Amino acid sequence: MFKPHIFDNGDDENSDSRSNPIKTVSRVYSDVLSTKPKNFYEYENFVPKYDDIDNYSLIKKIGSGKYSVVFEGLHEPKGERVVLKMLKPVKKKKVKREIKILECLRGGVNIVNLLAVVEIPAMDLTALVFGQLVVNEDFKNIYLKLSEEDTRFYLHEILKALDYCHSNGIMHRDVKPHNLIVDQENRKIRLIDWGLADFYHPGQEYNVRVASRYFKGPELLVDYGYYDYSLDIWGFGCVLASMMFRKEPFFHGNDNHDQLLRIVKVLGTSELNSYLKKYNIQLVTALQHLLGYHTRKSWQRFVNTENEYLVDSNGLDLLENCLKIDHMERISAKEALKHKYFAKVRKRSGCELGNQSLHVAASCDNA
Repeated sequence: MFKPHIFDNGDDENSDSRSNPIKTVSRVYSDVLSTKPKNFYEYENFVPKYDDIDNYSLIKKIGSGKYSVVFEGLHEPKGERVVLKMLKPVKKKKVKREIKILECLRGGVNIVNLLAVVEIPAMDLTALVFGQLVVNEDFKNIYLKLSEEDTRFYLHEILKALDYCHSNGIMHRDVKPHNLIVDQENRKIRLIDWGLADFYHPGQEYNVRVASRYFKGPELLVDYGYYDYSLDIWGFGCVLASMMFRKEPFFHGNDNHDQLLRIVKVLGTSELNSYLKKYNIQLVTALQHLLGYHTRKSWQRFVNTENEYLVDSNGLDLLENCLKIDHMERISAKEALKHKYFAKVRKRSGCELGNQSLHVAASCDNA
């Protein structure tokens, strides 16, 4: 079990400890931003560089979300297809944060690539311009139909994106299938939609109103704001559970309180209670009554004849280490990349690299 790094809250004896949860510090990449210049992560006074809006034309609408509308477009000077994400009116600070984060992650492994930013003065809107995968679709449309081999491959690729952003001091905070686009023909996947992402500063309290309900970590559902990169691992774990058990979404709550109940019905009341006590987190009375008492369920309960070909002991071990109620006990993206569940992926990847040379190891033929 991992030992949490704990901040001293500096409480005096007369303070109300019930309303003062214990702060934690990420056990990985906690000091990343301290090694970077302030202008790397400071976005409030950041002034983006804008491209000329006249360089672009819209072709068709390809999607929309709570905070944006997405179009396929054309960069006319180069004749290149692009994707334009029109941001709906939100606080300028939030727009600057998303642009700053995308600039910091530009060129990162399996992360959508920001090409330019344009202003639309007449509508007081900002649009983000991205490179377009040749053939892409929402991962959500195909992720429950993948083969066992492709399931492992794409999960491994998602972890690469998460480790890259975490290693740069950034939390995505909205990991879910809908925020992944995939090009099956070329086996490429990209983590998209960085509107809820933020820079990780140890000991900072963050907004718990992030992530989509089915992928919200327990820390969000109990209003614990001192979370870290491990929030993304919970979201990844939910994706893993859905793909492995062919159950979408894996935790299907009707509201935030019910979402926590669905989690507790699988992971058990004891694990939640230990978490609350460990970090001095108080639940509202209504939620305490709703949760009741539930025993821990075995992952084997979710295995059936339709999904058993996707499940093995290594996969269940990885899942167990992702879906920990205690955020400090979750596996990191970097550690998960080295997990035994991905041994075949790593071996095949190594052989594919070897095949590019004149001398190919014989073992690769049987990978």
